[in-house]
Amino acid sequence: MHRFHGKWITDEMFAPMRPRDVFQHGRKWLKSVSPEQENSHILFRRRFSAPKAQKAMLCFTADDYAKIYLNGDLIAMGPEPAYHFDLGYLAVDVTDALREGENVLAVHTYYQGLVNRQWQSGDCRHGLLLDLEIDGKCVLCTDESFLTARHGGYAVVGEYGYRTAFAESYDSRAAEVGFEQPDFDDSAWKPASVREYVDYTVTHRQKKMIDTETLLPVSREQKGNAVLLDFGGVRVGYLHASAKGERGSAIEVRCAQEKNDDGSIRWQLRASKCDYREPWLLSGGEDTLDWFDYKSFRYAEFILPDGCELGDVTLTVRRYPFRLRAALRSDLADDPKLRAVWELCVNTQRWGPQEVMHDCMERERGCYIADSVYTCLTHDLLTGDGSLFRKLLDDGFASARITQTLGCCTACSYVSNTAEYPLIFCRAPLWYYRLHGDKRQLAADYEKIKAVLDGYRRDYERDGLLCHMDKWCVVEWPKNYRDGYAVELPEHEICEQPHIALNAHYYEALRYANATASVLGLPPYRDAEPIRKATVDAFYDDGAHLFRDCEASDHTSYIGNIFALAYGLAPDDRFVRNTETMIAERKLSAVNIFGTFPILQYFTVTGQTDKLRDMLLDEGAYRNMIAEGADVTFEAWGKEKKWNTSLFHNTLSYAAAFMTDRDVSALFAL
Repeated sequence: MHRFHGKWITDEMFAPMRPRDVFQHGRKWLKSVSPEQENSHILFRRRFSAPKAQKAMLCFTADDYAKIYLNGDLIAMGPEPAYHFDLGYLAVDVTDALREGENVLAVHTYYQGLVNRQWQSGDCRHGLLLDLEIDGKCVLCTDESFLTARHGGYAVVGEYGYRTAFAESYDSRAAEVGFEQPDFDDSAWKPASVREYVDYTVTHRQKKMIDTETLLPVSREQKGNAVLLDFGGVRVGYLHASAKGERGSAIEVRCAQEKNDDGSIRWQLRASKCDYREPWLLSGGEDTLDWFDYKSFRYAEFILPDGCELGDVTLTVRRYPFRLRAALRSDLADDPKLRAVWELCVNTQRWGPQEVMHDCMERERGCYIADSVYTCLTHDLLTGDGSLFRKLLDDGFASARITQTLGCCTACSYVSNTAEYPLIFCRAPLWYYRLHGDKRQLAADYEKIKAVLDGYRRDYERDGLLCHMDKWCVVEWPKNYRDGYAVELPEHEICEQPHIALNAHYYEALRYANATASVLGLPPYRDAEPIRKATVDAFYDDGAHLFRDCEASDHTSYIGNIFALAYGLAPDDRFVRNTETMIAERKLSAVNIFGTFPILQYFTVTGQTDKLRDMLLDEGAYRNMIAEGADVTFEAWGKEKKWNTSLFHNTLSYAAAFMTDRDVSALFAL
């Protein structure tokens, strides 16, 4: 753990600001104190002299984000999204980039200023903290000797998604273009300011930094003043392009994940409120497009003004470091259709994860504690790298500082509570332990699991059932996959009724808590049998041998019985046969994000490989994505299966977890 010598620096506007509490329930779209705070691109520069170095290490963190250049070269990006009270830092070896003698360090920091699912922002906190150590001695640290200026090249022209990101006009005429270069003239810049109010707690070293690579287009076509490029698949990253045109003229840059039927690109993405169309203003010289924020796209189109010449265009792909160490299990590898499903899911895991495991890569960029449990587990199984999984667990438990029973999204300003998500999350520490064997960590996690479940028991459990929930119950998402679930589930309102889906998750969480206690040699958290009995007594229909959705209805939904079967609530063999028959008939395509995982888990644990194969080969599920041209997983089984389908959504890639050559059945054993 590095102990920083530097001070938190910012510019004169942010320096005197007191941090504000953005963690206010029911106010999910809080605005910034003033619009001028939003989309703040704040630059820092420092010239310094360095001796010949055997080893040079740069340690830094920032709020919200930073790109760091040494002598004109990009050497680091980060940190990962985090709460201000649980902040990570990066330690980067910069020995090869450092010169003996004069050097220039330049930093592009970004304060987004929005309350959303991606960052803890909109809180009046901005800053940079940095140390440079050469051969173990600190030779440079952030203080008032750094110079600062605001980059004038990034003007807001709109917003993407759920206030997720800004659409920007990039202006190559801005005086700050090229600020990272050693010969840039910073004589008009002001000294940096030290933050007056510092409430950050730097708690850990970040394990890994984002990888980047340059991707060339697989095709380039010009028709009139339009240049269309195809990068061969949907990826996450930034466009870089060179162009020359009349000063003040504008290139319109469009990006898309797919084409329309007429061959034009669909820059108005299916994922709602994502219109990937932005202007690039030219200086009259040789210009370079320099986006700061990333997008998720395959196609790029440049609409050129008269007399403009477009040079080389590349895509800088960014992703969490990925090295595939698992293989498709041999009993599935004989079928090319199954290999295609495997490749779809692995490809998603290869290109999708960033510093955290987001759900979708355009509309929300949220790290949800339920979806991400499944996708982080899958990433771990494929790579043997548990760092993303551990990050999720730490962030999820850190949200207990905001609400004891955990928030819906981690490491962000957006406050939302979803009833099932913490219950699904309580299963994850045991999975992580079984992959990595860290019993000391498991013991620490177990104390936090108990606190979560204590909160559910105190606030919501009545006569063995969860009810009167002031957390939103999702059941299945999107809601058209709920199979007519006979319970009103108003978002952000109280759900009075107890119902089978939520209580099945509760029982499963208790079983996992008890299994975790057993591994640690401790007594059970509590006796789960009364909860099982109360759930069966309340919802089981002895005549139909299926579970009703709730006590007030005779409706027996597909999704409710999937949870009951997978989570050990079967009262008798008739129920097992009935539900297995229902699954065989309706398969995966009748459910989506939350029903698919327990189906695949159930057939894996029970050793029914033939039925697992049938699910994966469902022509309405993964096979349908592939038929519609997917090279990464969608949010739903098809482009038209949801009103705002993301075409790069990491969650459903978790099928790969059940297709690896590792014995995952032991992972889920209770």
